[in-house]
Amino acid sequence: MRSLPQPPRESLTLTPVLHALGDPVRLELVRRAQGRPESTCAALADGLDVPASTLSNHWRILREAGLISMTVDGRHRRIRVRADDLGARFPGLLDPILRHAAPAPAPAADGSR
Repeated sequence: MRSLPQPPRESLTLTPVLHALGDPVRLELVRRAQGRPESTCAALADGLDVPASTLSNHWRILREAGLISMTVDGRHRRIRVRADDLGARFPGLLDPILRHAAPAPAPAADGSR
């Protein structure tokens, strides 16, 4: 497996992290990833009504902000929240945000919202 580029721990800054977490879809993806380490992008996005191209952009923003690491495993991308790095740079930031984040609403059975 190979890792995709990500910022080193010492260069993580608060503005990109908060920007990345400010989007409800990205916040939900991180919340899901926190509970399922090394899961794939597809598994974590299951049930979200978001186009694949938009999801790719969300994953890129999360990776470039330093919230997640992504490794290529054949045709899959495995995700891991960089909790240790974030905790070292911003102690106590991530857990309360994820704990108080409401899960994304499940799509309605008839496709309406």
